[in-house]
Amino acid sequence: MISLRSLFLQHQGQTSPEPLMLEIVKARGVLLTDRNRKRYMDLISGISVSNLGHGYPSVVRAIQKQMRKYMHLMVYGEIIQSPQVQLARKLATLLPENLQMVYYVNSGSEAIEGAVKLAKRYTGRFETVSFAKAYHGSTQGALSLMGDEYFKQAFRPLVPGNKILRYNCEEDLKKISCRTAAVIVEPVQGEAGYVPAQAAWLKKLRERCNEVGALLIFDEIQTGYGRTGKLFAFEHYGVVPDVLVLAKGFGGGMPLGAFIASRDIMLCLTHNPVLGHITTFGGHPVSCAASLATLKVLLQKPYIQEVASKEALFRQYLVHPAIKQISGKGLMLAVEFESEAFNKQVIARCLEKGILTDWFLFNAQSLRLSPPLVITSEQIKKACKIILESVDEVTM
Repeated sequence: MISLRSLFLQHQGQTSPEPLMLEIVKARGVLLTDRNRKRYMDLISGISVSNLGHGYPSVVRAIQKQMRKYMHLMVYGEIIQSPQVQLARKLATLLPENLQMVYYVNSGSEAIEGAVKLAKRYTGRFETVSFAKAYHGSTQGALSLMGDEYFKQAFRPLVPGNKILRYNCEEDLKKISCRTAAVIVEPVQGEAGYVPAQAAWLKKLRERCNEVGALLIFDEIQTGYGRTGKLFAFEHYGVVPDVLVLAKGFGGGMPLGAFIASRDIMLCLTHNPVLGHITTFGGHPVSCAASLATLKVLLQKPYIQEVASKEALFRQYLVHPAIKQISGKGLMLAVEFESEAFNKQVIARCLEKGILTDWFLFNAQSLRLSPPLVITSEQIKKACKIILESVDEVTM
């Protein structure tokens, strides 16, 4: 009988010439189990998605309970659905006064698209600003904002009117002008290798947007829902965006994204034209139930409060002459080596030893650490030991 592996290669669209080819049959907590019963410690959480790990009991129960009630009912925004309303209400109690209205979509890329459309519609302007080594998604509009030419050159022409400035560069902020509809920024750049924004620079960015009337959009697709040690990364900086974008961990393992703004800004999508933004499956009730259950756990359990100490453990244990530096914030860490080739050998050795990690699109010499927030101190110690063993083997 033809294997699942062969069917995967024959019939499923591929994203790279050499996929990982792990055939996972079970996932619980921080551990993945393949068809041969080999276990892997997941140190990337599906790229910052499974913040509570895999199969968290109360999240699974919430999904099952909602599925028994109803699933998809109607195109988004026309029928009152309790999971959507309850989640939006809970978010509103946790966010500043200007972030009180939620528009649900299916993914991070879609949330970026919606946020940029919202900014253009509200300001009446067309220019956008993003930053070098930024990653905001792979759809046409999101790709236009990407701060790396290698990944976008094959798909040009893209959406016009975007400026790319240097991240953490105060001088470049002068290029944000009265023609700018929105500036979109990651408070911790993801694919650049988990590079945090400088607090003073982010405040200057906020001031410049205020001066010229541009909306400030925070892409918290990776940083949201506790990953940096706060529920949202902007809380570290004392800088509040005009639009907040969420996805990945926001869905609690289910597909869900959102862009959040004030009522005044958001309502401009309702007229001239009507249905200024629309989605069929956005805010799927099962996904919203999972998100709300995840949020309740994060608020009730100490996982977010433990992020800083768990970050410190990774930094304490991962000491080796081959490690140039560890950048990042919270449980978003990038372990930098001398080269891409060295890093990828380490990643391969880790996989052989039961550790799943990854590299970064714009920082291929760095190893990605973005484990579930539920990872224990003992699991961190074990993971670091295996990483260091892998480094030693590659160094020999």
